[in-house]
Amino acid sequence: MAVFNKWDRRFMQLTETVATWSSCFQENRHVGAVIVKDKRVMTTGYNGAPAGIQSCEEKGECLRRKLNIPSGTQHELCFAVHAEQNAIIQAAKYGINIDGATLYCTHQPCVICAKMIINAGIKRVVYKNGYPDEFSLQLFNEAQVAVEKYEI
Repeated sequence: MAVFNKWDRRFMQLTETVATWSSCFQENRHVGAVIVKDKRVMTTGYNGAPAGIQSCEEKGECLRRKLNIPSGTQHELCFAVHAEQNAIIQAAKYGINIDGATLYCTHQPCVICAKMIINAGIKRVVYKNGYPDEFSLQLFNEAQVAVEKYEI
C-alpha cells in the first residue's frame, strides 16, 4: 500500500473541487484531474464537452444513458472530453511541460487516457475511485508509470 503525504492529500482535495466544474449530466461521473510538477499545479481538467459544443447538462440528457452504454465501453460515444485529456490538452495549448509530472484524478484513468498519460511523459498517477478498465492498468505497468489508489 502506498504512503501518501500532505501534498498528495492537498492535490487530491483539489481534484474534488475541479470535478465540481464538470458539465456531465450524470453527477456520479463528475471527474477532476490535476497535473502537478515539483509541488506546483501545472494544469487542471474536468470532464465536459469541447469548447463551442453544448454539454449534456445543457442538453438535459446523457447520450450514454440514452443509448444504454455500459461504463468503461465505447468512450467515443460521449460529448465529454475526459478530465485527464483536458488537463493534458491545456498543457499542450499553453506550452506547459508536464514531462515527469504526477497526475491526480478523482477516478482511475481509462485506457484512452492511459495512452495519453504515458505519451505525455507523466510518471505517476494517483486516483481515488476505481474504473472498470484493467487494460489501462496493464499499460501503465508496462510503461512503468506508478499508479496508486489514494486511500486515507
